[in-house]
Amino acid sequence: MPQVQAQTTRPAFENENTVWRLKQANRLAEFDRKFDAAVERARKQLGQAYTNVINGKHVDSKGGTFADTNPALTSEVLGHFPQSTVEETNLAIDAAVEAYQAWSSLDWTKRVALIRKASDLLRDAKYEFAAWMSLENGKNRTESMNDVDEAIDFLTYYPLVYEQNQGFVTPMYQPFPNEECVSILKPYGAWAVIAPFNFPTAITVGMTTGAILTGNTAVVKPASDTPMMAYKFVELLHKAGVPTGVVNFVTGPGNVVGQTLLDSPKISGVVFTGSREVGLKGIEASAKRGRPFIAEMGGKNAVIVTAKADIEAAAEGVARSAFGFGGQKCSACSRVYVQDKVKDDFVKRLLDWTKKNVSVGDPTKKDTFMGPVITKRAHDKYLEYVKLAKQGGKVLTGGKSAATGPLATGYFVEPTIVDGLADDHWITQNELFVPILSVYAFKTLPEAVERANHVPYGLTGGVFSKDRKEQEYFLDHMEAGVLYVNRRIGGSTGAIVGGQSFVGWKASGSSGRGAGGPWYLHQFLREQSHTRAG
Repeated sequence: MPQVQAQTTRPAFENENTVWRLKQANRLAEFDRKFDAAVERARKQLGQAYTNVINGKHVDSKGGTFADTNPALTSEVLGHFPQSTVEETNLAIDAAVEAYQAWSSLDWTKRVALIRKASDLLRDAKYEFAAWMSLENGKNRTESMNDVDEAIDFLTYYPLVYEQNQGFVTPMYQPFPNEECVSILKPYGAWAVIAPFNFPTAITVGMTTGAILTGNTAVVKPASDTPMMAYKFVELLHKAGVPTGVVNFVTGPGNVVGQTLLDSPKISGVVFTGSREVGLKGIEASAKRGRPFIAEMGGKNAVIVTAKADIEAAAEGVARSAFGFGGQKCSACSRVYVQDKVKDDFVKRLLDWTKKNVSVGDPTKKDTFMGPVITKRAHDKYLEYVKLAKQGGKVLTGGKSAATGPLATGYFVEPTIVDGLADDHWITQNELFVPILSVYAFKTLPEAVERANHVPYGLTGGVFSKDRKEQEYFLDHMEAGVLYVNRRIGGSTGAIVGGQSFVGWKASGSSGRGAGGPWYLHQFLREQSHTRAG
């Protein structure tokens, strides 16, 4: 592993880390009080009608509307959003194309200033955003705030990277004495931003900021399960002073809005987070057009626990990664490989921690660890996967719907741990996006790493071991973009902007450059060489 020199000066960038900072200051009661108040304010605004935002104007759809509902309380309608048609999507594309020339010609320092203004506005509104997120996608209050904090971090970190690179203008060597040569990175044009439901603020903000900070314009298409968060972000950008047409917002089904964006010859680039199936189709379609397609496409992430691990810490780190947000994270731990001599001890501690700490319930409530899964389809898929897991494995805990009694109002399921599945079992090989964790035994670390790598994905991974040589072997041989050693707060989850670049290898990503890292912005730019002679 390369040695990194310790930083001795105060960094120019600091993460928001709202809950962590309040906890350090013994002020968590303040967080709970502000969050509860924000939920009350949000609930007073339920049921309103929202529109597309195209060239700064509010535009309804000829296709009608759809209801944005609370997965924990499905009778609660948060708002009504446009079921947009091809026509409205093309209007948004045209607006982005029209705005491109003026926006890309704007001095990069002014774009930086506008993004920083948006960061300040989101920091002021973070409790409102977090409250709406718990209502809209079912994250508990801490994870909702972490999502918003990550968005603030993107809006703060990327401008800093732009400044550090001086607008990506680099003097070159002189091939001849009378020549002055410069390399410049320039934007492409109008980008499609296709966002997922699971990090509806952080990922939407990160992808959109990458596009527009670098001088591109954007059409934002949120997941239909979480349009509210993207709508509020686009509103915030306009409030910050981002010109109309630079960012446009269109909601509706993927096979209409998303497909129109992918098919349009006017779209110069696509940034996408979602399923492997959709991402690979998008990569293929964009390759035919010769345009960039930045994709993050999920994971089948493994944590390895050796006999030299702190077993208690490992059990907590694995459980937090497996069941945080109901396993609906691209980075969720869905496989844990445990050395045979400590497997029984580990499984006991894992079961104990899960039963004690993974409470299922209303995500807006203080003591809830795990809210609902996002849709009825996800709920029903969970039951199908459990049934499949029983064919070759043993369910140690969970395995049932939790949508009964007081929780019959939403799409609640139990955290589930399965033992005994084969390496080639369907559950072992495929991303599930529900709270199901599989446990496997191994004899040697090389064997564990080889088995962990034997999946199509390569997003995140972790190891628990106190042995430095074991740690180094894992870091040198694991085929994933984000690796953790002994991380109790999340064995495979919890990448923080500016600290851990979130990058997928193999079928987990298309570019090999991660969000929240130093190389992310380069993907939205193309190089141009300038030479002046004489």
